[in-house]
Amino acid sequence: MTAQAPASGSHRKHAAIWAGLTVGLSVILLALLMLFISPSLLSGPRDLGLGVVGTQEKAESVSETLESQSPGAFVVEAYESADDLEQGIRDRDIVGGFDFSDPEDMQVYGASAGSTAVSGTVSNVGATMAGSMGQTAEIVDVVPLPAGDPTGVGIGGLAFPLVFGGIVPAVAFRSMLSGKRWWIFAGLTGFSVAGGFVVAVVLRYLFGSIEGPLVPVAASVALGIAALALPLAGLYECFGTKGFTIAAMSMMFVGNPFAGISTSAQWLPGGIAMIGQLLPPGAAGTLVRAVAYFDGAGGGAAALTLGAWVLAGIVLWFSGPRIAAAKARKEAALPMA
Repeated sequence: MTAQAPASGSHRKHAAIWAGLTVGLSVILLALLMLFISPSLLSGPRDLGLGVVGTQEKAESVSETLESQSPGAFVVEAYESADDLEQGIRDRDIVGGFDFSDPEDMQVYGASAGSTAVSGTVSNVGATMAGSMGQTAEIVDVVPLPAGDPTGVGIGGLAFPLVFGGIVPAVAFRSMLSGKRWWIFAGLTGFSVAGGFVVAVVLRYLFGSIEGPLVPVAASVALGIAALALPLAGLYECFGTKGFTIAAMSMMFVGNPFAGISTSAQWLPGGIAMIGQLLPPGAAGTLVRAVAYFDGAGGGAAALTLGAWVLAGIVLWFSGPRIAAAKARKEAALPMA
């Protein structure tokens, strides 16, 4: 009888561990499903700026029509001419627009380079509106995607490579150059530059995703990698493995799905879009798209965000030894048990 008691207690312990792991891992799986799938399921047009060539009264009429069909999806403003409307699209003040000047053909303007999801929606809405008025819709792509990548897969798939390019070097250089702080820092900054050029070269010459100048795209990707790698390395310096792990997991499981690179942030729910654009993956995607297709228009906030992350990483990196020394002094001052 006494020999069975320990065995019975062991079984209860193992059962409790089994139940705890099963429930805990199920909760983690649910959280991952919500993080990676919910943004796509909840995505759609939200406060998309549209221009209408004509009077303010015409713009208000179009706005009322669109609001009745898709509440909250569009914000409409008037433009004096089609040229002004096109310039507004290039400046990224609006995502598209309509010109009703021709009584037979309605011109529907968009920019597939900004987002195929957004431009497709604008085209569909314009075609529907033209049909209701007995007109045909002529689609004008003001800023088209390159012929080599007509669906925008190249830049749309940057989220994971950016996260990978930020996390893995922070681990690799620390492992291979343990204790060599200046070499680690030089390695991270050097890899950011090299990685930026590698990605830009692949996008241009292998995928055909970009056609313009190579250096601005390379610099944007490099800034995105540095905005991940340097803060992660700095957090390790200041708080050790725990600080690094929490930050890396946050970037992987929040920054990645919330980035909205393939569709643009405007396609995501408001709160998710805001969080995504404050994190390096989302900001880097926005900046790369801006410099690749729009001569930098619409990328200013993203560049400032990435610059702030880089600066924070540098501050953390150089604060690390002081924090470690202060922690060591505090531990040395504690009375011996």
